[in-house]
Amino acid sequence: MSLQNQFGKDVLLTGWGHSKFGKLTDETLESLIVQVSAEAIRNSGLEPRDIDEIYLGQFNSGMQPLGFTSSLALQLSEDLANVPATRTENACASGSAAFQQGVKAVLAGTARNVLVIGAEKMTDAGADVVGAALLGASYEMAGKASTTGFTGLFAEVAKHYEKRYGAGLGGAGLGDILGSIAAKNHHNGMDNPYAQMHRDFGEEFCRTVSEKNPMVAEPLRRTDCSPVSDGAAAVVLSLGPASGAATEPVRLAGFGHANDFFPAERRDPTEFAATRVSWERALGMAGVGIDGLDFAEVHDCFTIAELIMYEAMGLTPRGEGSRAVQEGWVYKDGKLPINVSGGLKAKGHPVGATGVSQHVIAAMQLTGTAGAMQLPNARRGAVQNMGGVGIANYVSVLEAV
Repeated sequence: MSLQNQFGKDVLLTGWGHSKFGKLTDETLESLIVQVSAEAIRNSGLEPRDIDEIYLGQFNSGMQPLGFTSSLALQLSEDLANVPATRTENACASGSAAFQQGVKAVLAGTARNVLVIGAEKMTDAGADVVGAALLGASYEMAGKASTTGFTGLFAEVAKHYEKRYGAGLGGAGLGDILGSIAAKNHHNGMDNPYAQMHRDFGEEFCRTVSEKNPMVAEPLRRTDCSPVSDGAAAVVLSLGPASGAATEPVRLAGFGHANDFFPAERRDPTEFAATRVSWERALGMAGVGIDGLDFAEVHDCFTIAELIMYEAMGLTPRGEGSRAVQEGWVYKDGKLPINVSGGLKAKGHPVGATGVSQHVIAAMQLTGTAGAMQLPNARRGAVQNMGGVGIANYVSVLEAV
C-alpha cells in the first residue's frame, strides 16, 4: 500500500525554500513569507500564475499584532491575485497542518499546484508575551501566570518518565541521556547553514548545570530547550514536475494525523499515544516499517520529547528509548539518524515554520542537495511535527523518485 495506490495519484514536492532561523531583526513576517515563497516557486520550475492554492501555517497566539496573514504571500506577485489562501493553526504543528491541507487539495483534484508556507516572527515580542502565547497551547495553563512556561509542562513529562522508567536507563540518569540528545543535535546543527545555533557544546556541557547552562525547570536545563526564533520555509506540492525544476521531485509516500484529548488528566504523560497513532497511520499508508527509513526529522522542542519519540515511532519499546542514544542508533552514522539538521534544538523553532522546514530539510536529503548535512544513500525519510504536549500530531513519509 502507498499513497499512490490508495488515491490513484502521486503528490510530489517539486520546489522548496528556506530562510535562516534566528533573531532576524531586519526581516518582517511579510518579508520572510515572500522570500521563501519566491524561492520555492522558482525552484519548482513554475511561475506564480501556476499556483492554484496557498496554505500558510502560523501559530501567532498574540506574538504578532497582525492576526490575519493568509494573503501575505500574494505580495510576491500580481499573478497571485485571487488565488485562494488559507491560514492554518494547530499550535507548534501549524506548518504540518498547512502541508497536509495542501496535500488534500491536490488529492481532491481542486488544485494541481499548491504553495505551502510555514512562518513565525517571535523575537519582536517580549519574553513574557512569548511565554503566554505558547501557554495558549495548554488546556490547564492558558491565560495563567507561569515562571517556567511551556518548559515546565515538559519538565513534568520528564519527571513522570524518570519515575516510571528510571531503572531502565542503562545505568545513566535521565539528565545524562537528555544531555546526550542535546549534544547530538547541537553537533548536527553545525552543518546546517539555516540553523540558529552554531555551537558544538559537547556532552559534558549539556549534561551539567552551570551559570551558562542553568536549570530552567527541573530536570530540563537551557540546553534541553529549543530557542525562540524567527523564520520561514515553503514547499510547492504538485501532481507532476515542471520541466524547469531545480532538482528532481520528492514523493509523498504516506501521511498521518492524530489528535489527543486536551486535558492532561486524560493522557498518559509518558506515552504520547496520539503521536504513536500518527506514526502508524503514515507508515501504514506508505507500506513501510520503521526499518524502511533512512532518517527522520522529529519534533524535539525539548530533549525529553525526542527521547519519547524514539518509543512512539517504534524504534524502541516503551521505556527503552535511552538505548537508541547509548547504542548510537540515532547518530549520523547510526541505523536511523534523527535530526541531522540539528532539530528544533539547534536549528531553531519558529513555531509555525517548523513543520514545513522539516519537510524542506527532508526533501534536500532525498535529492542529494543537503550540503554538509547530506547523508549517504538517503532514499526514504520521515517528518514528525507535534503541537502541544503530544496533542496535535503529524507524520509524513517522503521518498526519492
